[in-house]
Amino acid sequence: MLSPDEYQAALAQLALRDADLAAVLHAHGAPVVNPRPTGFATLVLLILEQQVSLASAAATFGRLETLVGEITPARILAQTDDDLRSAGLSRQKARYVRALGDHVADGELDLDALDALDDGEIISRLTAVTGIGTWTAEVYLLTALQRADVWPAKDLALAVAAHEVKRLDSRPDEATLIELGEQWRPFRTVAARILWHHYLNTTRKKGKTKP
Repeated sequence: MLSPDEYQAALAQLALRDADLAAVLHAHGAPVVNPRPTGFATLVLLILEQQVSLASAAATFGRLETLVGEITPARILAQTDDDLRSAGLSRQKARYVRALGDHVADGELDLDALDALDDGEIISRLTAVTGIGTWTAEVYLLTALQRADVWPAKDLALAVAAHEVKRLDSRPDEATLIELGEQWRPFRTVAARILWHHYLNTTRKKGKTKP
């Protein structure tokens, strides 16, 4: 887990190493970290966030909480598909959250044990669940487990921000974004937060694109 002091030190190091990231920090200040809680409910929210806006996912998550109360594997598995769809989940995402519930309830996925594992092993275990891909696993590592060197190269907002901040000729594809991120090791999580900070304070406000 990246401690607050380590986070501040990483911001300072990245600003010294990269003038473009330093310019984002100068323009908008340091991004505030609001860690997500670890556990089942956060993974459900991340599934809901796949390929939709954060606001849309949050609204669906709120309706799901209204339906089941505390979001636990047992309460999700007690719902029918029609119940889940009444909360706004697509048929596919209802299947995904149910698959996650099955894995956790059956003990195939021990969420409490993840923090003791390295990043690659965590990603491997999470992506064994239907509906959890690399992006979902990496964002869980970054926002909930607070790992220091995670780079979600499939993230659209990250690509848009990198295009603008680094003044690239075109929006980078996944392979290009992976290569770009290498320069910011071992603090790619912090670099990602800086780029997202730019996106939230410029691109999204202008309505150019949405994640």
